[in-house]
Amino acid sequence: MTTSPATERRSALPLPLADQTVFSFRFTPSPRGARLARRLASCQMDAWGWRYGTPVHDAVELIVAELGVNAVTHGRVPGRDAELRLSREDGGHVRVEVSDARGERLPEARDAGTGEDGGRGLLLVAALAKEWGTAARPGAPGKTVWALVPAVPVHG
Repeated sequence: MTTSPATERRSALPLPLADQTVFSFRFTPSPRGARLARRLASCQMDAWGWRYGTPVHDAVELIVAELGVNAVTHGRVPGRDAELRLSREDGGHVRVEVSDARGERLPEARDAGTGEDGGRGLLLVAALAKEWGTAARPGAPGKTVWALVPAVPVHG
């Protein structure tokens, strides 16, 4: 039996699994790719036990949404993917990393004026995360923007 290209693409998606401590997903630097990264982060948080609607789940989902949009808006290089990485850290934290191919364009949190449409996303990240920052993208050109989200460990 042969499979259609759509079936092959679908099966190539990473599955959110409760027993994995790291979830990684490369996505196209497009609005659609950023939405998919946010949705998969939401599913992974649920698989880890932080259910939909809980503060930790919603904070991670919002941070992934903001960093994903920034990656596809300011970090896009044609032909280069962006990447999402979530990890459960010791001490009750979830680490969110979004990497893009534009290492020379570092993000900065700023208080946008009332007439501006954007510019507030990193202020939201700073408010929701214990800390956040940037680093060189490991193994590829670009940068990684990361955030550390406090999370009560889930048992069971």
